[in-house]
Amino acid sequence: MSNINLIIEERAADIGKFLVGRLLPFRQKRMVGPFIYIDHMGPVKLNERSGFDILPHPHIGLSTLTFLFEGSIMHRDSIGNAIEIKPNEVNWMTAGKGIVHSERTPDHLRNSEMHMHGLQIWIALPKHLEQMNPEFFHIAENEIPAWQQDGISFKLIAGEAFGRKSGVPVYSKLYMVEIKSKATQHISLGEYLYGESGLYILEGGVESDGNVYGPKQMLVTKDSHLCNFTIQANSTVYIFGGEPFPEERFIDWNFVASSKELIEEAKRKWREQTFDKIKGDETEYIPYPTLSKK
Repeated sequence: MSNINLIIEERAADIGKFLVGRLLPFRQKRMVGPFIYIDHMGPVKLNERSGFDILPHPHIGLSTLTFLFEGSIMHRDSIGNAIEIKPNEVNWMTAGKGIVHSERTPDHLRNSEMHMHGLQIWIALPKHLEQMNPEFFHIAENEIPAWQQDGISFKLIAGEAFGRKSGVPVYSKLYMVEIKSKATQHISLGEYLYGESGLYILEGGVESDGNVYGPKQMLVTKDSHLCNFTIQANSTVYIFGGEPFPEERFIDWNFVASSKELIEEAKRKWREQTFDKIKGDETEYIPYPTLSKK
């Protein structure tokens, strides 16, 4: 990883009852390829008094990817899906012109202690698909490409890389790869990657040009074709990236778009509560945030 352009440290962000470590967006790097938002949730211990409850809220112009290491989340949305997300599964929701969803502790786990740990990610849609109809897909662990190479475990969570293709129906050239190694060894990935790349260290560490980087850091490369580094023993890292879009993306709360007009329209619809509702979860919602006056 001799071409490191930027080192991003997790920053604490409050998502309501819950603090996460935010990696993107960052003031010096708003996106990595089409990835516009990356949160590291936990690890945190939950109980019956502190369940995971993200009330109904809207999105436009993006796909969300939820990938858990521990715990369980009940996903419900306004196009009729209700499914429990478990570790090592991929929850992929494309908002397009608009969707509402909630994320809660499953009812059968509310009276028990539970550890929550995972990644929540937003991927911007190409401009010509920003107003597509919303979609939802759930990919089981056994449907995710996984393989061993030179003693290293790889998993292609989304996109295309290494001559393989994930079952997640993405809409632009991208990749999200999990890499695990029990031993210290050198890895050279440049021939398999493209576009922009970011490497996030979940546990363990990596070494590049004599520098050692550890958990909660993301390294952004200047050129993905030069992506090589030494992974330390008992490490887990994630590589995100892909081809960047030619147009700027605007982000306001839960809305992403290539035009401010689309965002303003979404804000108006949410304030007026004219988005479609979630069947069985219609009574509560997160209001559009307003700045408090001092």
